[in-house]
Amino acid sequence: MSSDTATRQRRSGLGRFGVFVRELLIVVVGALLVSSLLRAFVGQMFIIPSESMENTLLVGDRVVVQKISDGQRGDVIVFEDPGNWLGSGDRADPTPVDRVLEFVGFPTASSPEHLIKRVIGTPGDRVVCCDIEGRITVNGDPLDETSYLYTDPDGVQVAPSDVAFDITVPAERLFVMGDHRDLSADSRCHLSDLSLGGPPGAVAFVGLDKVVGPAFAIAAPLKRATVLHRPDTFASVPAPNEPAPDQAVIKPKDVTC
Repeated sequence: MSSDTATRQRRSGLGRFGVFVRELLIVVVGALLVSSLLRAFVGQMFIIPSESMENTLLVGDRVVVQKISDGQRGDVIVFEDPGNWLGSGDRADPTPVDRVLEFVGFPTASSPEHLIKRVIGTPGDRVVCCDIEGRITVNGDPLDETSYLYTDPDGVQVAPSDVAFDITVPAERLFVMGDHRDLSADSRCHLSDLSLGGPPGAVAFVGLDKVVGPAFAIAAPLKRATVLHRPDTFASVPAPNEPAPDQAVIKPKDVTC
C-alpha cells in the first residue's frame, strides 16, 4: 500500500469519526434540551427528605411531580418554603455533577429545598380540629384519614392532630399537613408565626405561586414504585359557603405545635 493511499484512509477514518462525534453531540444536546423543557413545563422528580409523609412516602423515595394541573384537596404537593419553615440549617453545596443532573431533571441530595405535604384545605375552606370523634372537618364534613395517616409497626395510628385549631383558608393559599402528624411541622405549626408584610399566621398557608405541582407517582426505589391516588374521603367535601377571605381567619390566636 502506498503512503498516499494510507494517508487517504486515515483521513477518511478521521472524517467518519468526526461525523460520529458531531451526531453524538447533536443527540446529547437535543436530549438535554428536551429534558429541561419537560422539567420546566411538564414534570420533575424530587427526593423525599424527611419522615413527615410516612408511610405514604419514605425518606429517599423519588417522586414524580406533574406541573400541568393545580393541586386539589387530598393531593400530595411539592412546594417551595412559604416562610422559613425549613429554618436556616446547613445545606450542601452542589457539585458540578449535581448541577448537570439537576439541569436534566434528576434530583440530588443538594437540590434546592422544597417541602411535600398533603392538601387539606383550599381557598375559602374552613378546616377545624377536631369534632367529638377526633376527626378533622373541612366545611363541616369529617375526613376519614385512616387510609393514609401514619401507622406504627404495632398497628397504632397517629391522631389526626393533637393541636386544636379553627381556620379559614385565605384566597390564593392552601392549608397542608403531613401524613405522619407527630413528625410534621406543617401548616398547623405556623399559625402563630410572625411574618414580614403580613399578619401573624400568614406564612402557615402555602401560596399557589409556591406550588410546583402534585406528586402522582413514586418512581424509585423500584420496589416501592406506585401511582399516588387522591383519597376518596375528599370527594364528599362540600364547597365553601362564602368566598375566600383576603386574610386567613385563625382561632385561637396562639396555636402552637
